[in-house]
Amino acid sequence: MAELIPLEQAVQTVLDHVPCMPVRQVPLLDAAGRVAAADLHADADVAPFDHAAMDGYCMKAAMLACASDDEPVRLEVVAHIGAGEVYDGPIGAGQCVRIMTGAPLPSDADAVVKYEATDLASGDGSVGSTVLFYAPVKVGNNVRRAGEEARAGACVVQAGQVVKSAGVGFLASCGVAEVPTYEHPRVAIICTGSELVPYDEVPGPGMIRNSNGVALAACVQEAGGIPSILPIVPDTFEDLEQAILDAITEHDVVVTTGGAADGDYDFIKPVAEKLGEVYQTTVNIRPGKAQTFALVQDTPVFGLPGNPAAAYLGFQLLVRPGLRKMQGYTRFAHPSVTGILTADVKKRDPRRIYLRAVLEVRDGAYLITPADNQNSGLFGPIQRTNCLAIMPEGPEGKKQGDSIECLLVDVSEEIDL
Repeated sequence: MAELIPLEQAVQTVLDHVPCMPVRQVPLLDAAGRVAAADLHADADVAPFDHAAMDGYCMKAAMLACASDDEPVRLEVVAHIGAGEVYDGPIGAGQCVRIMTGAPLPSDADAVVKYEATDLASGDGSVGSTVLFYAPVKVGNNVRRAGEEARAGACVVQAGQVVKSAGVGFLASCGVAEVPTYEHPRVAIICTGSELVPYDEVPGPGMIRNSNGVALAACVQEAGGIPSILPIVPDTFEDLEQAILDAITEHDVVVTTGGAADGDYDFIKPVAEKLGEVYQTTVNIRPGKAQTFALVQDTPVFGLPGNPAAAYLGFQLLVRPGLRKMQGYTRFAHPSVTGILTADVKKRDPRRIYLRAVLEVRDGAYLITPADNQNSGLFGPIQRTNCLAIMPEGPEGKKQGDSIECLLVDVSEEIDL
């Protein structure tokens, strides 16, 4: 029997052997959610000039030094500046300028007072009106300074950082139109099993629909890869060998499902051994201890079990970290939280067990309720739950009220909890 490798060791083995994808320039919008492969710099100050942070009136702050409710300062409006307009004229004693949000601050002004803090003594607030100011202001009041967000030439996104949606806007303001990032890995999905038919067909006697293929394709898409569901492969050594050889010619990763154990029709391990170098075949987890990882002509090949829950778990714990490493990400573990079990859980298998479970917050506490059906052959319990509760290695079960850690597989690795 092959040695059961600890999960952490198995993950590290994958990370040590999968290559990073080539880097290419992509349009700024396409960089959202991806990793910058080089430092990105601003081509100009952001903002490029001092400007008003809100609609109001601008002036020298010193003009309002004596303003109060009892003795407001009166200033005459001598100009109106809209966004995209410039006023180069003087602002003399007793004068102010009406200014819109984003408009450049005149050189003779150093503060902005919002409309709501003023009253009109005459006029409608446009040129020629008289405005009442009731309080002093500080220099820079409601002013966004030139270069406040970034200076020309400054590094605004470092290599290795994930470009967020807001970061796309930031980079746009810095003049970055393209971003060097890692290509999406092309992932071949090979489902083995002479009993399988495509999921959009009605199965005949003794046959079942291929649900693993489309589920794994969805997982690949969520991980940033480009999935290709290849034709179903019959349970023969020669067919699987040829399918893998064909797949590696056009794909960066191959994921097979089915035929991962040691039965009469399980061929991924001997095929991988013939074609390349196998690094591991069994991992100390349940469901899905049969998890093959190999390199075939430098292409990562993952052999996942055929049981749906076992294949899904193997993808989340082993394949997904590998795909993220290939795309330049540096965080590989889904966030986890510790909660309170709402029911007893018996344990007979000494492996680390991942229970499909529901996490909810009640009265400020995390409550974790395992699904009644933990059959590894079912997708349904995964759809109806939102976490994986972790039963550590060893024979001990847990009681209602005990603490238990759960993995949030639907939450990004980039989030700290």
